[in-house]
Amino acid sequence: MNSSIQSLGGRAAWLCLFFVLTHCGPAPRSEWKLLSDEFAPAWKASGMPEEGKVLIQDGEITLQSGQPMTGVRFDAWNSATLPLTRYAIEYEAMRVEGNDFFGTVTFPVNESHVSLIVGGWGGTLVGISSIDDMDAGENNTRGNAYFENNRWHKVRVEVRDDDLRAWINDKLFVNTSIKGHKLGLRSGDIEKCLPFGFASFATQSRIRGVLIRRL
Repeated sequence: MNSSIQSLGGRAAWLCLFFVLTHCGPAPRSEWKLLSDEFAPAWKASGMPEEGKVLIQDGEITLQSGQPMTGVRFDAWNSATLPLTRYAIEYEAMRVEGNDFFGTVTFPVNESHVSLIVGGWGGTLVGISSIDDMDAGENNTRGNAYFENNRWHKVRVEVRDDDLRAWINDKLFVNTSIKGHKLGLRSGDIEKCLPFGFASFATQSRIRGVLIRRL
């Protein structure tokens, strides 16, 4: 009888150890600093026609003015298993010269992609392109802000299951439901920023501090 109890006790101990070893591995990664040395090889010039020079150094991206656009993309989103929903994007962007969009970010939302336009249509438009085939200037995310050149502007985007939110300089500009809506990119060169990237239009811009954080 005692030997049977001891045998059962030993088996239970082994089962507990097996459970611990198989279920208590390292916690899922919660944030990614995309301009760190770890991810430096994953950044590439997007290859837009007549784009300006793309420089990546000292943890900062510089997009020289293109004719009209310049872009950069991050190729390792899928291979690094970054999230497709329930995540935040944080970065800072500066328009050095010009008067159109700068530091515009293109990013995944589940199986689709959209762009947050920062300073478009002559320098002030903010919004998401595209929702239900309507660009940022046409859908309900449209907003306006003044962007002073040679100043860093703080951007935060939140991708959730049913909605998108975006703040610029801590002011909420986008707060929209995406449930039941068609998401996509405006047709054209912005598609070269997939799966994640930045673009500028006839401007020189700088981007730094790109952080992805799981929500």
